[in-house]
Amino acid sequence: MFNVKGSIVALITPFHEDGSVNFEKLGEILEWHVANHTDAILVLGTTGESSTMTHEEDDAVVEYTLKTINGRIPVIAGSGSNSTQTAIDKSVKYDKMGADALLVISPYYNKTNAQGMIAHFTAVADAVNKPIIMYNVPGRTGCSISEDAIKVLSKHPNICGIKEASGSISYAAGIARYLSDDFVMYSGNDDMIVPLLSLGASGVISVWANIMPQESHDLVMNYLNGDTKKSLDLQLRYLDLIHALFYEVNPIPVKEAMNLMGMNVGGFRLPLYPMSEANKARLANAMKEAGLL
Repeated sequence: MFNVKGSIVALITPFHEDGSVNFEKLGEILEWHVANHTDAILVLGTTGESSTMTHEEDDAVVEYTLKTINGRIPVIAGSGSNSTQTAIDKSVKYDKMGADALLVISPYYNKTNAQGMIAHFTAVADAVNKPIIMYNVPGRTGCSISEDAIKVLSKHPNICGIKEASGSISYAAGIARYLSDDFVMYSGNDDMIVPLLSLGASGVISVWANIMPQESHDLVMNYLNGDTKKSLDLQLRYLDLIHALFYEVNPIPVKEAMNLMGMNVGGFRLPLYPMSEANKARLANAMKEAGLL
């Protein structure tokens, strides 16, 4: 089963000026993450703008990432959809490509009931051999994976965990009862890493790690190695910066931050749009206070 401990970066997708995927830049970023102790790579998540990319582009990003990383650290591919059949098709494809695990979001827009949620994840998990991490982010999908559904799904041999991004400590505590060696939890909120680690999480799937991979890794590993104070100090020290990465909808601020750092990752695809000048100035100030500029 998949039980990576530490910081998993929810990787951005770099674009050229014409909007096409910048694979050369993607390679540079991947090497930077390996060098800075990122513990695993997630491509095609929300931060990767996969919702604006074609299936062919998705496939190319997964293929390129797997080839570049070449087994040095695990690679997770986002393969979810609001269509169960599409999620199955993408999951089977990335399983065969060699992804170490798959991130599957709860069905959005359709907003199924609890039994439909169980049936959706079960159908995808039954179709693949690689472990699946469920993704609970009701702020984007309009629905949550219920605690009762988690209780059932956590027992599936191909479902290894959950990225929990509801922002609710109460919900996280409720599903923490089902954690085991075979079912783990990752914080999906960078401002709640320590609280979720205290509930038994194994790490974070992080937006913040796109700009501070070493610090994100250190925060988690300090906690897991018993130095909870050092971990908490890092969480609180960078809290203003973490909040700045969400002044506008992700991944707009984190891409702006990377460009301010000289990483030249390009712009966005509509409907995403550059930050307002006021928010960009606030972001730059938070980055200066964190020592990034």
